[in-house]
Amino acid sequence: MSLILQIEGAELAYGSHPLLDGAGLRLMRGERLGLIGRNGSGKSSLLRVIAGQAVLDGGDVRTGEGVHVVLVEQEPVLPPAETMRESLVLRGALDDMHDERERWRVEARLDEYLHRLSVRAEGDPASASGGERKRAALALAMAMEPELLLLDEPTNHLDIGAIALLEEMVQKLPGLILITHDRAFLDRVVTRIVELDRGWLRSYPGNFAAYRERKNDELEAEKIAARKFDDFWAQEEVWIRQGIKARRTRNEGRVRRLERLRDERAARRERLGNVRLSLDAGERSGKLVAELEHVHQSFGGRVLVRDLSMRLIRGDRLGLVGPNGAGKSTLLKLILGELAPEGGSVRLGTKLEVAYFDQMRAQLDPDRTLAETISPGSDWVEMGGNRKHIMSYLADFLFPPERARSPVSTLSGGERNRLLLARLFAKPANLLVLDEPTNDLDIESLELLEDTLADYTGTLLLVSHDRAFLDNVVTQTLVAEDDGHWQEYAGGYTDWIAQRPGPADSRAAETARAVTPAPAAARKAGGAKMSFKETKELEALPLRIEALETEQAELLAGMARLKGGEMQDAARRAAEIGKELETVYARWEELEARR
Repeated sequence: MSLILQIEGAELAYGSHPLLDGAGLRLMRGERLGLIGRNGSGKSSLLRVIAGQAVLDGGDVRTGEGVHVVLVEQEPVLPPAETMRESLVLRGALDDMHDERERWRVEARLDEYLHRLSVRAEGDPASASGGERKRAALALAMAMEPELLLLDEPTNHLDIGAIALLEEMVQKLPGLILITHDRAFLDRVVTRIVELDRGWLRSYPGNFAAYRERKNDELEAEKIAARKFDDFWAQEEVWIRQGIKARRTRNEGRVRRLERLRDERAARRERLGNVRLSLDAGERSGKLVAELEHVHQSFGGRVLVRDLSMRLIRGDRLGLVGPNGAGKSTLLKLILGELAPEGGSVRLGTKLEVAYFDQMRAQLDPDRTLAETISPGSDWVEMGGNRKHIMSYLADFLFPPERARSPVSTLSGGERNRLLLARLFAKPANLLVLDEPTNDLDIESLELLEDTLADYTGTLLLVSHDRAFLDNVVTQTLVAEDDGHWQEYAGGYTDWIAQRPGPADSRAAETARAVTPAPAAARKAGGAKMSFKETKELEALPLRIEALETEQAELLAGMARLKGGEMQDAARRAAEIGKELETVYARWEELEARR
């Protein structure tokens, strides 16, 4: 495999905060990297450096000869133009291409990808939604056929069908580095996880599930090592305070060692804390939260809701799933009584206290400070009968005291999401409405939000395109099907696919089949009789699986001691074993079904 990218000794800081601290990375042809890390750790800055849009303070970034790099930002900017297609031609500087034949080929591919991603080529870029802008920028990037594609939160604003299509397309690229909080996307696409943590880049072979298992072990070992270091340091500090004996010649070595320990302790960058979330469900609502009978609603001549009847009971956790424009936000407003239906009726329950998370963050005033946003006119937040100072409450959401008086306009997308969650959770609510809450959250905050919602005793309405989040949070799913029809299914996203394998969106169904394997060969085989050879093959497969898993585990366990080419070889073999295991497991399931 040829080299696509090499980073050595990368240094980058904003103010006194180092984002890259001697970081290094190699990307070989055929690799697809998932870049993860906490919000603010420097992931987007690193992508801009690789794309040549920012410069390192120190170190070196090199790409292989002739490697063409394309970056799709988190919020792509489209140049002003009459049509979307013209705007993309300007964004890609296609008019400046010297080879007319190559320009023609790029524009032909652009038309193809605009069609595949359902982007209106003649649409007005100025009025395009966030999802349309993202799909348009992705279409241009794919049309340019880069050797290295850089994607910053590519699934934000995309519906599940578009996410599934993107998964399919990026797997054909020579090289890929992507930032995403979408764990299902990472598991389906990447061959290696790279974590940016306290200025360092650490590599983990395999997908996100493999990373998580190994990372948990690493964090536990790091905690133990830090505790031992702190205990030893504390003992040395006690010793040096014992008096004049410490300064005798025979103890000077110990004094110097203590000085080194102090320097090490000061230089040790602690792992960033976690957001601390808690939800107060307040007073219990009535048993009935909302009842819809034969509800009908249209917009712009298009039916969004057709003859919908359903009941929402206290404690339900309802996920709304459907493509962009299906009417999910409209349906939320109907359920909450904010919008009167054109036909049918909506009856709301009693004692409802609603908290609403708006995906457009319209509830945040950019001119207000963080403290004013959380608790207007007071320095205290009342939660579950307890008072908490606003500075302490904001610290729970990783906002230091000096940020409390900063205006909302200075916050990043992820920080605005955290602030909106902080505002929502600062008051009791027995009906929680979350409209795309996962956009811009880092994975750790996302998983903490899942844990918090698991303990929530109120009723939840959730709109999300995050398949893993839906599976981990909701108890039933309301799916937009054809022509304004909505159908309710028990369970989360994967359960919906299992019950009805996606006629409303074949690409979504294909993605779900990757999450919940059901080999077609096993189904087709039915009750066909097995041959003697196949019987022997089935008997041997468990030993084959065990041998492969053992080899893979030994490779992963030993990688921390390897360097350079040895690590690359081990990573490649571990990835090969993963693919081989998929094949062997599929064969085992097929033969088991036939037996």
